[in-house]
Amino acid sequence: MQPVSVSDYREGARRRLPPMFFEYIDGGSYAEVTLKRNVEDLEAIALRQLVMRDMTRISTEVQTLGQTLSMPLGLAPVGMAGMYGRRGETQAARAAASAGVPFCLSTVGVCSVEEVAATGTAPWFQLYMLKDRGYMRELLGRAKAAGCPVLVFTVDLPLPGARYRDVRSGFSGATGLSGLLNTGWQGATHLDWFWDVFVNGKPHTLGNVQSAVTEGRRVNDFLGWIARNFDRSVTWKDLDFVREIWDGPIVIKGVLDPVDAREAVKAGAQGLVVSNHGGRQLDGVKSSISALPRIVDAVGGDLEVFMDGGVRSGLDVLKALALGAKACFIGRPWAYALGAGGEKMIAKMLGTLRSELVTAMILTGCDDVRQANKALLDVTT
Repeated sequence: MQPVSVSDYREGARRRLPPMFFEYIDGGSYAEVTLKRNVEDLEAIALRQLVMRDMTRISTEVQTLGQTLSMPLGLAPVGMAGMYGRRGETQAARAAASAGVPFCLSTVGVCSVEEVAATGTAPWFQLYMLKDRGYMRELLGRAKAAGCPVLVFTVDLPLPGARYRDVRSGFSGATGLSGLLNTGWQGATHLDWFWDVFVNGKPHTLGNVQSAVTEGRRVNDFLGWIARNFDRSVTWKDLDFVREIWDGPIVIKGVLDPVDAREAVKAGAQGLVVSNHGGRQLDGVKSSISALPRIVDAVGGDLEVFMDGGVRSGLDVLKALALGAKACFIGRPWAYALGAGGEKMIAKMLGTLRSELVTAMILTGCDDVRQANKALLDVTT
């Protein structure tokens, strides 16, 4: 079966990937309440169907942070994506560039910023605050040298949330002979993935922090390094350190409350992403889409407001735009597509999302995404 919707790509990834890697993509923290809310709250929003409008000319382009996007969408940073497809971050970057949308590289991606930039289009670069400020300075210098146009500073991961699926699957926590046997069995029973990624996708390191994770050999080594080096003492004042090194646009990712959104404005950010980390951090918080309107009302005129979390279709994108987002970022959808079949599947998935967005625009009487507003929503339902 050829995949059509994001749910089809999810099923393709589930079949092709070893369970430990699929569950890492698919799961959230604790009971996964927020993970479900992200999707369900978007589904609950009704669009307002309006017909008999001249929809001959449709524009999906938006301008943001000095760039023109072919549609209001980008690929969010996903850690260790190179374990879902051979040199996975480079495949995603090429697909995004072909579609005319940005790709954001995770600090903890398998491929380095230099390798991704060598595909022809420098990625946006996502940064975590590390305890070693000297190493952060080095990372930011590398991102600048690679030509990254935007820095995405993730602030909602002072420590990783507990992801129980990862423990059950053996992705984290499993040690010793039993852990080794479990990992080996999962790889051996998924030979297409094993040949593509494990054999031909080497080296299996975190490219941006490879020199820091000197003991990195297994997933647990990388997870342990993250837990030891992410800095939970960070405050808004630490953005001054980042600004000393980075002179381009800064987007704060991981904001759910208007209070923090106003702090982002005061700290001099050019944008923020309304996000709960895809339901992978503090479980039980509100969905991104339900948090979006209040944040837009609080700071929408002062910086660019983006959103991620739960976006599974082009219709979802239009709903977010109607509530004030400048664009949406997707994480799991492109990771599913990568896991299901690599760059060509990501490209196909992006084409589907664009087609869905255009259809939604035509049937709501919106011929330009820049004009999307709450009038597109049916508030009577």
